[in-house]
Amino acid sequence: MPPVLELTKATLVRGGARVLAGLSLTVHAGEHTAILGPNGAGKTSLIRMLMLEDRPLVPESGPPPLQLFGRASWDLMALRSRLGIVTGDLDAGFGRGTSRGRVSGLDVAVSGLFGSQGVFAHQRVDAAMRQQGRTALTRVDAAHLAAKPLNEMSAGERRRVLIARALVTSPDALLLDEPTTGLDFVARHRFMESVRRLAQGGTTVILVTHHVEEVIPEIRRVVLLHRGAIAADGRPEQVLCGPALSTAFGAPLAVTSSDGYYHVRVAGDRPSSAAGP
Repeated sequence: MPPVLELTKATLVRGGARVLAGLSLTVHAGEHTAILGPNGAGKTSLIRMLMLEDRPLVPESGPPPLQLFGRASWDLMALRSRLGIVTGDLDAGFGRGTSRGRVSGLDVAVSGLFGSQGVFAHQRVDAAMRQQGRTALTRVDAAHLAAKPLNEMSAGERRRVLIARALVTSPDALLLDEPTTGLDFVARHRFMESVRRLAQGGTTVILVTHHVEEVIPEIRRVVLLHRGAIAADGRPEQVLCGPALSTAFGAPLAVTSSDGYYHVRVAGDRPSSAAGP
């Protein structure tokens, strides 16, 4: 099978500035990967490029700088059936301009078949499509949200429903951009447990984040971005270490791990305790 993602010396210029510089990266099917970096490292630019919103510079010769599933050219609807995408911007803006409160969890999921934000009167939805929506909700433990309006859901519930929307076409890979932003630690745990089950079930997970704690045990490759370039690429125990992260994030960091998860803090920081009476 061709790689899910293949970047070959990809360079992206936005607003006259080079925001990605010669990235070369290949992610194969089943190779769950985290792309990690601080703010300003180029993560958002990379996401925009993978969503085909921005295009890398085209070289005079050689292979295309960006290929998805072995192809450099895609119809967006056809690509959506292969690559499910969930971003924080999608959550914040979903249904804006429509009556967001009347969009049920099931309609959110089904709308992924149309690439729309909710189901509209002109869209013909049959029983098979609704079953696809229910199946997608079940995959992320959100079947109980089928009838619940979106504006009555918690942040964690909304995020799971949006993942169901991305999964309704049964894509080969799932691209997550800062997926737990705005979630409390309980909602974050439940959400990432859903992502773990998807990874275990065969959906290739590509996670883009600046939170080390989001790197689930199923992810066995971490790519560290720094100033628009790849600073490190390897197994979590090789990349999620104090020296590499300290250089990328510009501060002395200490890293610990337990049960396949990694935790980071600024070196020298200690929990403060209130003074006694």
